[in-house]
Amino acid sequence: MNKTVERFLKYTAVGFSTFLLDLFLLYVLTDVFLINYVLSAGLAFLIAVSFNYFVSRKVVFSQTARPLVEGYYGFIAIAGVGVVVVMGLMFAAVSVLGWHYLTSRVLIAGIVGIWNYLMNLFFNFKVAGKH
Repeated sequence: MNKTVERFLKYTAVGFSTFLLDLFLLYVLTDVFLINYVLSAGLAFLIAVSFNYFVSRKVVFSQTARPLVEGYYGFIAIAGVGVVVVMGLMFAAVSVLGWHYLTSRVLIAGIVGIWNYLMNLFFNFKVAGKH
């Protein structure tokens, strides 16, 4: 299998599992702890993306030469853009369009997931084109 396709499939599998964690945390923070859905979405995303970093580094971007902490800082910087997008689109989808917060988060996930993958592939781990 082509290494680029293999890496993307691994990233998708890791991303899907950590997205399930994201949704679970979003639900708990919003419905159990009664935190505003926009803030809950941001917190859940940052927790899940941190977990995603350590799994992705081991499984998806294992060929990076970047040190662990330096890579995490880059990952979080990229995720910082993602969290702003998540929170902004969550507000728009729920408060403006009237969608349910969990449905909104699922729809937003694709946009942010592609952003995170491409930015980490090319800029953070710098493994694009490498096997």
